[in-house]
Amino acid sequence: MSDTVLIPGGRNVRASLDTAASDDARSDAVVVACPPHPQQRGHRGDVRLTAASDALSERGIDCLRFDYGDWDEGYGESTDADNAVAWATARYERVGLFGFSFGGTVALVTAASRPGLVGVCALAPTARLNPDVDAVIALGGLVDLGVPTRVLYATRDSTADWEPVVKRAEELGIETEAFESDHFFVGRAGDVGERVAAFFGVRLDGD
Repeated sequence: MSDTVLIPGGRNVRASLDTAASDDARSDAVVVACPPHPQQRGHRGDVRLTAASDALSERGIDCLRFDYGDWDEGYGESTDADNAVAWATARYERVGLFGFSFGGTVALVTAASRPGLVGVCALAPTARLNPDVDAVIALGGLVDLGVPTRVLYATRDSTADWEPVVKRAEELGIETEAFESDHFFVGRAGDVGERVAAFFGVRLDGD
């Protein structure tokens, strides 16, 4: 089941809250999902985000997929992610953060200022969106905060500048996982969703 949500914060940010189908009480865990580049048609219906949401739902975990507000070169988009996390933390006991490509960078940077998150998973993040939204720098902050982190990447990715992120993650002892794929994970969305759900599952549902 999916409901439309308006995220407060002064920007026009709308989201879809996918609630896990269960006979039990409402889930107390949610993953906020950040879409890819909005100027390259990135949106909350991105196949990698919906695949992750489907896999999370099977584990009894909700997913909040949101669209960014007006384009702001990564600044406003990071604010949008932070506001989405704030919305989620006001309603759920446990919150994780996920993003793909541009959204992966947004997720890492946002998580570095959110010590209460149970984890952050970034799929094919690019190194930097602007001088202040830098995934490589954010990784050090995540280690300092003790936020569990995983970076997933594609070995044939020629779109995102992912190499500096993976290199720094490995230097810091952060989990990384490679896919034999291109940037868009063509034909691998289901695999991606399962790996994202597996990362969050051990932190959100105890599996």
